[in-house]
Amino acid sequence: MAEERKNVQEVNISNEMRTSFLDYSMSVIVSRALPDVRDGMKPVHRRIIHAMNDLGMHPDKAYKKSARIVGEVIGKYHPHGDTAVYETMVRMAQDFSYRHMLVDGHGNFGSVDGDQAAAMRYTEARLSKISMELVRDLNKDTVDFRDNYDGSEREPEVFPARFPNLLVNGTSGIAVGMATNIPPHNLGETIDAVLALSKDPDITIEEIMEYLPGPDFPTAGIIIGRSGIRKAYETGRGSITMRAKVEIEEHANGKSTILVKELPYQVNKARLVEKIAELVRDKRIEGITDLRDESGREGMRIVMEVRRDANANVILNNLYKFTALQTNFGVNTLALVDGQPKILNIKQCLEHYLDHQVVVIKRRTAFELKKAEARAHILEGLRIALDNLDEVISLIRNSKTTEIAREGLMTRFKLSEKQAQAILDMRLQRLTGLEREKIENEYSELMALIAELKAILADEEKVLEIIREELTEIKERFSNDRRTEIVAGGIGFFEDEDLIPEENIVITLTHQGYIKRLPASTYRTQRRGGRGIQGMGTNEDDFVEHLGSCSTHDTLLFFTNKGKVYKLKGYEIPEFSRTAKGIPIINLLQVENDEWINALIAVKEFDEDAYLFFTTKYGIAKRTSLSLFANIRKGGLIAVHLRDDDELISVRLTDGTKDMMIATKQGSLIRFEEEQIRPMGRTAAGVKGISLRDDDEVVSMEIIEPGSNILHVTEKGYGKQTPESEYRRINRGGKGVLTCRVTDKTGEVVTVKAVSGEEDLMLITIAGVLIRIPVAEISQTGRSAMGVRLIRLQDEESVATVAKVEEDKELDEEVEAEELDVQETDENIEE
Repeated sequence: MAEERKNVQEVNISNEMRTSFLDYSMSVIVSRALPDVRDGMKPVHRRIIHAMNDLGMHPDKAYKKSARIVGEVIGKYHPHGDTAVYETMVRMAQDFSYRHMLVDGHGNFGSVDGDQAAAMRYTEARLSKISMELVRDLNKDTVDFRDNYDGSEREPEVFPARFPNLLVNGTSGIAVGMATNIPPHNLGETIDAVLALSKDPDITIEEIMEYLPGPDFPTAGIIIGRSGIRKAYETGRGSITMRAKVEIEEHANGKSTILVKELPYQVNKARLVEKIAELVRDKRIEGITDLRDESGREGMRIVMEVRRDANANVILNNLYKFTALQTNFGVNTLALVDGQPKILNIKQCLEHYLDHQVVVIKRRTAFELKKAEARAHILEGLRIALDNLDEVISLIRNSKTTEIAREGLMTRFKLSEKQAQAILDMRLQRLTGLEREKIENEYSELMALIAELKAILADEEKVLEIIREELTEIKERFSNDRRTEIVAGGIGFFEDEDLIPEENIVITLTHQGYIKRLPASTYRTQRRGGRGIQGMGTNEDDFVEHLGSCSTHDTLLFFTNKGKVYKLKGYEIPEFSRTAKGIPIINLLQVENDEWINALIAVKEFDEDAYLFFTTKYGIAKRTSLSLFANIRKGGLIAVHLRDDDELISVRLTDGTKDMMIATKQGSLIRFEEEQIRPMGRTAAGVKGISLRDDDEVVSMEIIEPGSNILHVTEKGYGKQTPESEYRRINRGGKGVLTCRVTDKTGEVVTVKAVSGEEDLMLITIAGVLIRIPVAEISQTGRSAMGVRLIRLQDEESVATVAKVEEDKELDEEVEAEELDVQETDENIEE
């Protein structure tokens, strides 16, 4: 018994469950649910294609039973249920599921009405022609292989995938805590985009969309608007509105007929017809007198007869509203990159595919080079033997054994073992003059091929040219016309931005990098000293750090602590509810792990007469023309060169003639003319703006307008405003003057703002509580005063950030009306 207990290991059940679930979730993510960005296939799809290829089920061979294929897959490569494997294979054979079918099915493989495929013992299948392009060059060491689940077989980790299957056929999958949903695209358009990227690595997503305008669904249909496509292409996430292709026929008797000829992707036709019939029966849609499905070999045709006195267009709009005749495709471009799940924009998808093709071509070329060199090596030995034929024959004749003959040839003619063996294996007919000429010709051709292969490996452009040629050949063989029509969302042509209503919004960004937008009217104006409302949901380790107001059409410039700048449009930031956390900023911007946003600037136009003024934590200042930031790549640009461990603190938009102030956390402030700092280049480091005392650092930089007030807010919720006239101008680089008396009661200065009195002030605590206060209600005091309480804080709570927003008169009136209603109610109660 004691011996048995020695083998018992005690573990913490909580830790064991956590570890086991993480292992399980990663297994699902990597080994089952998500596609590889290089070939666009999940493991089960790849194993089915590989098994069929191994069995020789090529397009020019006869069909074989599906049951045999499924047995091969689960017996050798995929240790899961046969039903899952068969259903996956069935989907690859459905022309309404895949844009280019990878399996050529023979028999009943289901229908758009949702009918199930026949049992695997009845159906037959083989590889389609285009699927051969996925496995082409697989036997030329183009990809790595790994052991199967029991180590008895080898399977490819990824296919060479000679066309971009991830985008062409799309995919969907649900993992643990994440999901992917990628729409299918037109093969020719996708290849054109890859070709364009290969010629111009700096191509923008907008330029890519000239080649790849949007998804192309196998069931055709219509995509409404391009804004959803652009958002999905730029961020990896988006919603694309799809509609059925519908025609209205007018008859001579005054009646109309609504004809549905194409459906949105993944819509079940039978369920759609049932839903329409249900709406008509319940009188939620009136005016349809007859409904029938006339679909057949000629194509899809759902017929709805409309009553003479009914408006067919009104009925159709109601059908769009209440049925799947209009639906949304939620794009989530999540794929495995080097074994890790990542959300990718359209350019990144194309880049990863192109990089994969470069590797495939290089490995194939190296394989062919090795093979050619090996053959040339043998031919060199044969040429030596033919040049010394009599001596070779004599040596062989006088050798007692094959081993002695081989050693003699190697010693006498300095041949390798393989060359000597090739001479021994040579047939007598190779000694004729014609055969000798063939050897010489083959050798010359091989040497030319070897030179060509080495030139390819030495020149990246030649590799890209081969990729272009082979992709173009695939396009010419397999591409067909676009099926899905993309139409504008309104009458006539409009830019996508014009389709988006312009409205004032508030952008919030948390310390841990969650961003969202919501209408500015969400926050109701309150009086000074109020408790505030819950501005957003955060966990105990997170708090709102940045908040700004702008328009949906403004360009937002995001400046990071590392001195980089990124760009987004206001409408590109997802809208969430007031209490929602938002979306991680890394899903929108390519920020690094140790990089965070320190400033947000809203810009309408990139004017050459406008400037950006920068200030760092150690008091360095810089002024740069705004026009230098008009073209910002998705990966960002260097906005200011930082020294040592300095960080970018604040950025402001100016016209070059302003007074600037820089304030510190210990209550110092310096005011100087902006012109004291000359305009510099985008990557310049800057000059000293303020000299800091020990243990002090910059917390804020602002523009001072004549007649404005300087407003301070401390971390314990105290604030005040002081006329700007109390701050005289001095030369940049000085230590400044005392602007706020910092005590244990007030805490250190959080921010300093220049205000006119017409704004509202938003204060956000580290707990996410927000209060909106009219600046006019904050007391005016002298420079060294402590100030008044702006917000009541709980124990251990402090102010995290402060932002100015425009005063909302209508909201003020609404609040006053609400207060009046409360007073009247109180009076009624007293009576």
